[in-house]
Amino acid sequence: MNQEHIVIIGNGISGVTAARHIRKLSDKKITIISAETDYFFSRTALMYVYMGHMKFEHTQPYEPWFWKKNNIELKKAFVKTVDTTNKTLVFETAETMNYDKLIIATGSKPNKFGWSGQDADGVMGMYHKQDLENLEKYAPNNNVCKRAVIVGGGLIGIEFTEMLKSRAIPVTFLVRENSFWSNVLPKEESAMINRHILEHHIDLRLGVNLKEIKTNENGNVKAVIIEETGEELPCNVVGLTAGVSPNIDFLKDSGIELGRGVKVNRHLETNISDIYAIGDCAEQHESIEQRRPIEAVWYTGRMMGEALAQTICGNKTPYNPGHWFNSAKFLDIEYQTYGWVWAEPKENEQHFYWEHESGKKSIRLNYDKNTHEFFGINNFGIRMRHEFFDKVLTEKKPVEYVLEHLADANFDPEFYQLHEAEIVAKFNQENQTNIKLKNKSWKRIFSTNY
Repeated sequence: MNQEHIVIIGNGISGVTAARHIRKLSDKKITIISAETDYFFSRTALMYVYMGHMKFEHTQPYEPWFWKKNNIELKKAFVKTVDTTNKTLVFETAETMNYDKLIIATGSKPNKFGWSGQDADGVMGMYHKQDLENLEKYAPNNNVCKRAVIVGGGLIGIEFTEMLKSRAIPVTFLVRENSFWSNVLPKEESAMINRHILEHHIDLRLGVNLKEIKTNENGNVKAVIIEETGEELPCNVVGLTAGVSPNIDFLKDSGIELGRGVKVNRHLETNISDIYAIGDCAEQHESIEQRRPIEAVWYTGRMMGEALAQTICGNKTPYNPGHWFNSAKFLDIEYQTYGWVWAEPKENEQHFYWEHESGKKSIRLNYDKNTHEFFGINNFGIRMRHEFFDKVLTEKKPVEYVLEHLADANFDPEFYQLHEAEIVAKFNQENQTNIKLKNKSWKRIFSTNY
């Protein structure tokens, strides 16, 4: 009897996690196909390579021998089409490969909106290894790159800006919204990040759009034009960070049901038997609770890979991502969010906001205004424990419980100055309550001489 052949298109976190877990559970034949790199690497670490904190090989969690030892075949190729009737992949070279089960894990690509010059030399996203190589080519230093323009004010945009600033390259940041990431962050946190960006001498332009990218006689970027003002900004690099979209163009004529991404059910199955999709390119038919149908987040891709491996190996397992969480860094300010905190509270919700006098630390609690059930928290500049919030969200604890146990939630080393007493005092004042901290460790810290 022939071994069942599992073919995975894409060697990102979701595809590689699926392969590893299928191997743990079975001796099926596994092939991973990628046109990007020979080996899996940590995409979130690309910025640190450019900034000089590590080399590219340090971003690879597994040594090259790992794949052969675990009998996982790697193929560097670009899939042109999928013949679902004959269970065959057709590569750009016209070579073919048969599969028994197919996992689509092709990730995302940066959004482009038809701007003139958007494919010029010096225009790039910051998602693929090839983007890093292009950045080294067009912005190795501030002699070659006199100025860069970043288009789009999300998490990738702020990372891209930090990368360029590490090499003293001036940056202009074009943000369509009137305040940074204001579609996600409430106005106070968004204003905090606006200030922080400006403090780093970044030319932040709010409420503006890119009109076109101008090129020189060699096809290289030479300037951008701002839509609202017509201003021409000379630059050598344009970073496109206005979001990402599923990388699924090659599937258009395959018969696989597509929306913005590859449509899947909770078991990550497509409309065609033996074909699955995971990671950034997968789109849930129905949103899971309040999550988006497509989630371009590394940990959800990993969880999808783990769940699908179980299903493929005979233990049918739905994808269950649990409570929403995310983390990022805005230059020097770390950000965490657990549960749900919207830019504007919903009709049944109440926000409590505290900001430190430094303007670089804050927390926001979101809770039910009637029952006081805790819904979520935003932290800026203060690390909190994932396990604590996972537990209180599961147990539907009231906001008062969270405040009473803030010292337990705090992840910072104990010699850091803690702010729980001040936070609780403000909540008490605003809500005419008398919450007391259950964990008194902050009193000991304040009274100790170091």
